[in-house]
Amino acid sequence: MVVVLPQPPLLVPELAGGAAGETADLRDACRAAAARLGAVTSTWVAVGSDAGGRRTVDPDTRGSFVGFGADVVVALDPASTAPVDPDLPVPLLVAGWAAAGTGARVRGELVAPDAPTAQCLALGAELATEPVGLLVVGDGSAKHTLKAPGHLDERSGPFDDAVAAALRDADHAALAALDPALGDDLWSAGRAPWQVLAGAAAGRNWTGELLYSGAPYGVGYHVAVWCPA
Repeated sequence: MVVVLPQPPLLVPELAGGAAGETADLRDACRAAAARLGAVTSTWVAVGSDAGGRRTVDPDTRGSFVGFGADVVVALDPASTAPVDPDLPVPLLVAGWAAAGTGARVRGELVAPDAPTAQCLALGAELATEPVGLLVVGDGSAKHTLKAPGHLDERSGPFDDAVAAALRDADHAALAALDPALGDDLWSAGRAPWQVLAGAAAGRNWTGELLYSGAPYGVGYHVAVWCPA
């Protein structure tokens, strides 16, 4: 099974503040998707993008959202007693938050936000040989409105509409066809991870379900579940 989540720290209620109510549907969708993955397997690989580039993060890792305003500690393995890494990248913080309560043990696989499509597809093909649940973490465009982090870019709507359709239809070819340069222009943290998903899903038939898609704060957020057909 594959689950796709966004990575806003405001998913964590302690960080959402007054936005907790506004983001309840998004948070509920993320929790529901993670629970479904946890019901299938307790061995997860979380894929995300980070400026530090390509690397693997061991499950025996803990991190904290302290840099975002609250010292909420998360673990990639519920049994971990490792020192807390205050610089654990956001997609893995969100993966740890999503895995909490599922019993899952999560290995992180990070790629650069501007990783070439071919590199992403190759990593996905490699991951496809492992009997794991795949958790793909990343946001859409951060330029949907004038108040968005990247201000307004009219290309954001069509970009995230295309992503939402591909996730809904489990269309890995459409994800593989995303333009890295456009994703970079639109500040999409999800483009590279989604193309890792495309590489992992190629050669098999899937059914997709889109649990959430929107841009409540000018950033595109998508929650989806893919199951083998």
